[in-house]
Order: sequence, then C-alpha cells, then structure tokens
Amino acid sequence: MSFFGFLLEAALVSASGVLAPGPMTAVTVGKGSDSPYAGSLIAVGHGLVELPLILLVFYGLGRWLALGAVRIAIGLLGGMFLLAMGFSMLRSLRRLAFGSSQHARSPLVAGVLLSIGNPYFLVWWATVGAAIVVRAVAFGVWGLAAFVLLHWLCDFAWCTLLSVLSFRGGRLLGRRLQVVLFASCSVALLFFGGKFILEGMRAWLA
Repeated sequence: MSFFGFLLEAALVSASGVLAPGPMTAVTVGKGSDSPYAGSLIAVGHGLVELPLILLVFYGLGRWLALGAVRIAIGLLGGMFLLAMGFSMLRSLRRLAFGSSQHARSPLVAGVLLSIGNPYFLVWWATVGAAIVVRAVAFGVWGLAAFVLLHWLCDFAWCTLLSVLSFRGGRLLGRRLQVVLFASCSVALLFFGGKFILEGMRAWLA
C-alpha cells in the first residue's frame, strides 16, 4: 500500500470513530451552547490524552487493554464516570435556564475527562487503533506522526463544527433551545453511562 493510500484508509477509519454518536458528541453540543470554540478546546483536551495513549499502544499497552478483565473494569468505571457527569450537567440546568453560562468544567478539562472515562475510546485504541498504528509504523516515524496528526484533525474538525452549529442555533432561537440541547446531552450521557455499566456487568457475569 502506498503512503497516500494508507492516509486515505486512516482518515476513513478515524472519521468512522469520530462521527459515531457518543459522550464527547453530547458534551460538545452542550458546551457549544456557550461558545463556538468549546469543541476546539474539547478536541485539544482529547488530544492530550490520545497522544500518550497512542505511544503506549505502540509500546504494547494495546494487548493489555484488550484483556477481558481490563475491558470489564474500564466499562464499569467509565460508565460510573459518565453517569456522574450526566447528573452534574442536569444539576447545572437551573443556572443555564436563568442565563448563567458557566458550567462546572471547562471544555478543555471536559475533553480530558471524557477521554479517560470513555471505555469505547480505550478499547478502540486497543483494537482498531492498534492495527492502524502498526500500519503507520511501516512508513517510519513520519508515517506514525502523519497518522496521529490526521486522526486528531478529524476530531478537531468535527468537534469544532458541532459547537459552532450549537452556538449559532442557540443564539438564533434563544435560551430555551440551549436548555433543551443541554438537557438532551445530559440524558445522552446518562444513557451511555448506563449502557457501559450494563455491558460491563454482563461480561463480568458471563
């Protein structure tokens, strides 16, 4: 495979993961009601976790993350984290409804915490991501660097677009839409948190 063919493959695989609805999408839309730059900051926070993780996967962490017991623990802990964040967002709805746009966590910190607390993110890098890293290394250190940059740019572009659309929609249609969006995102986090915990429990009892 040519280098450009590899980059195209990496971009398509990265986009499939980025575009899938998940906790980061929900929080990006919710915090985008405050600022069009929230998505960009969330992507930066995500990258702060993702870059070291990619290097750890390269040095063999992917095999450890793929272990059944580790995946169960990640699912349970990640699910509890998402539940806590969802309830926290619900509690902040009253401030949002009365015009306060200050949420408990900055978008940058949210990006870091969502990455650490999302079990699918960690498992994706232990499986799909690890396979792409192996392909990238075949092109040398510049191949790996190009993949890391390309993958992060997919995250950055999508999160930025979501927050800009959320911000413009909220400013155009008013505070009520912002409250509805934020409430919807909170419920989405509760759903994903419950889903991760349920899957972890099923795997544990299997």
